[in-house]
Amino acid sequence: MALKVVKATKEIIESSEASKYSSDEIADSFKGKIVVLQPEESEVAKNLKITKKGSFAIKI
Repeated sequence: MALKVVKATKEIIESSEASKYSSDEIADSFKGKIVVLQPEESEVAKNLKITKKGSFAIKI
């Protein structure tokens, strides 16, 4: 299944979830991926301003 990225949060989502957003809010491609399991303890998550668990794109 294809993956998409929410531009505002850089969260990676399944293309089936993309219908919740307008086409301007979604990107089809990205470079790099980070999976955050404990955002409150992760220095990388703090640097990227990620505050919740999930998969995120490093560069859109």
